[in-house]
Amino acid sequence: MQRGGAVRLEDFAGRWRIGRRIDDRLGAVTGRFEGVAEFRPVPQGLAYREEGRMWLGAAPGVLAVRDYLWREEGGRIVIDHADGRPFHAFDPAEPEARHWCDPDDYRVRYDFSRWPEWRAEWTVRGPRKDYTMRSSYRREG
Repeated sequence: MQRGGAVRLEDFAGRWRIGRRIDDRLGAVTGRFEGVAEFRPVPQGLAYREEGRMWLGAAPGVLAVRDYLWREEGGRIVIDHADGRPFHAFDPAEPEARHWCDPDDYRVRYDFSRWPEWRAEWTVRGPRKDYTMRSSYRREG
């Protein structure tokens, strides 16, 4: 982390333990995810892979995997889907972003104040979605 408290892309490199809570207001169900994320250096930036188990309500746990590309552009951290589609970008000094995926509105707020522990809180709303997803990351090793 650089002086002044703003994170840099390279600060994320390595393995992280993830704990996540999902509060689905529309479905009236609570979920959780437990797993790991790895930020692996690639020529474009950092390849992000998240893998773990997710439970929704009383249903049995299922394997859950996500892949993204994190990269820097103009002082911002840009996050793309694994297939190259844009997802969102944020200024590390003001770590909030929005992603519109018609008809759904995704908003995220990152909290790096307890680095190297950090959080991401997503609020998602749309005709068939209304949930908050809170993730906590802790460096492994």
